[in-house]
Formats: sequence, C-alpha cells, structure tokens
Amino acid sequence: MPEAPARFARALADHGLPRLRRAVLATLQVNLGKRCNQACHHCHVDAGPARTEMMAPATAERALALLAASPSVTSVDLTGGAPELSPSFRRLVTAARTLGRRVQVRCNLTILFVAGMEDLPEFYRAHQVHLVCSLPCYSKDNVDRQRGEGVFERSIDALRLLNRLGYGQPASELALDLVYNPLGPALPPPQADLEARYRTELRRRFGIEFHHLLTITNMPIRRFADMLLRRGELGAYLGLLVNHFNPQTIPSLMCRSLVSLAWDGSLHDCDFNQMLAIPLGGADGTATPRTVWDVDSYEALAGVAIGTGEHCFGCTAGAGSSCGGALTARPS
Repeated sequence: MPEAPARFARALADHGLPRLRRAVLATLQVNLGKRCNQACHHCHVDAGPARTEMMAPATAERALALLAASPSVTSVDLTGGAPELSPSFRRLVTAARTLGRRVQVRCNLTILFVAGMEDLPEFYRAHQVHLVCSLPCYSKDNVDRQRGEGVFERSIDALRLLNRLGYGQPASELALDLVYNPLGPALPPPQADLEARYRTELRRRFGIEFHHLLTITNMPIRRFADMLLRRGELGAYLGLLVNHFNPQTIPSLMCRSLVSLAWDGSLHDCDFNQMLAIPLGGADGTATPRTVWDVDSYEALAGVAIGTGEHCFGCTAGAGSSCGGALTARPS
C-alpha cells in the first residue's frame, strides 16, 4: 500500500490539530521476531512458521540496558510473531521484572501446546506476566476461518489451563485480557457491549473467565492489505477508515507514549510503522533511522515528532484502536 502521509496530516489540520509528537514515554513495545506457529489472515506482521527473523541476544541486552536507564518506562509489551519462540524471550521477561517493570505478552494461546513450551503457563504465573491473548470470536467457525483449523479448540483448552492457574479469575491479580479483531474489512463493534457478550458466552459454554476484552481494528498493511487488494476491497476499506476519522482519539493514541523496538534493534513510533519500515519521526524518507545503539535512553525520544501515514486512519476511526483496545466510547 503506497504511503500518503499528507492525507492524514490534512485530517489533523482540518480539525485544528498539530502534528503528532511523543509525550512522556511510558511503554517499550518489543517485537521479538516474525516467527509464529500460526499464519493469521489479518496479521500486519506477516508472521508465520517459515519466518526466520529473530532478535539477537546482544540486541536484547542493549534493550534492557536502555530500559534500566529509562525510569519513566514502566511497562514492557512483548510481541511478535509469537514472542515466546524467541531465545531472548525469557531473558527479557525476567530482567524487566527484576527492574520492577510491568510485563505483558501478546500470546496467541496455541503456543502453550507447542513442543518445548509446556512450562510457559507456570513461567507466566511465576513472573506475574500480564497476558493479552488473541480470541477473535467466541465461536469455532469464525476463529478457525481467521486463524486456522483447530485453533479455536486449542485456544479454549489454553484459556481453561490459564484459569486453573488463577489467570483471569475475578479476584486474581494475574491479568488475562482477550483481543478481538473483525473477521473482514469492518470496524469493531462497541468494546463494552462485545465484552459483555464474550463474558456471557465463554462463561456459559466453557466456564472461562477473563478480565477485559480489547477490540482492535485490522490495519490495512501487509497480509491483511494484500488480501483486501486481491478481493478488490482495499480502496473501500481505506475509505471506511478515512470517513470515520475521530479527532477525539488523538490524545490517547499509543504512539504518544510508546516506542516500538524491532527484532533487528531499529526504533519506530509504533508497531505498524515498524512493519512499514517507517523510521522514527517520518514517512517521507527524510527521517534518519535510529537503533538502540544510537540513543542513551528511551526517554530521549520524548517530544520527538511521530511519523504518520494513511494507515494511521486505522487507529483513529470510530472509537479508535490501539494495542490496548478502543480509545474512546464509540461515536453515536
């Protein structure tokens, strides 16, 4: 998808909003690599079992050194691919927790049943990892259509296992959140309403408990964009996002308080910019790429202009979208 940074910039200007800049940096999001045991239709990372990109130990150690030098960064968000497949995954979790940081992991649930991962649930519990788990529906057909045959049943088994360890229980501090992505080119329904429906259905049908549901808009990049292009639906989807631009989402955009670290050590304004190879601060080719070896702390990135493009309409449409779910109440 060709980048059109001016289009999003014009939308900001039309609502009297300045160019986006990072405020106080609170979250380090680390993409540990593109290898995954699944190959989902909506994946903006284009991850899958055949991918080989993986964070080197030296990069992980540099990331941790910068974390220690950045007290404002209180949260570490580990993603992938399946981040658990990285040799550096457990080192990052244990070291970040030793530094007193909150750690959350983007878990696809079925990773718990991959050979060699049998102790993952206990590892999560021992380090009080906040789990953010993909479950795009509470019905088998929709999940298997998006994520692959048999994924729904294995996901339910994984959630039951995590519940038995205390994850997701109403009074438990072991946080378990679920993630919903639309099956196709549509905006998510209202997050609160869908969470209530998930809770009722998962509890009634499977006895499963969880804390929160996060609704995330599918981003028109990489695998999802390619699928829409093949179907002749990409232009219509982009139009949907643009036409539902909501200026009330701007203050809560995750890029305002987050920096994204790629498996190769490069730094980006968000995970989506990372996948489009947009360096910190720009989509027009004028920004200088920076890596973890070019800065002395993550806090040095506060106040830096944020690179934007047409894909940013994905985070600002309707109720908004981020790695933490909806940003506002859904507009009436």
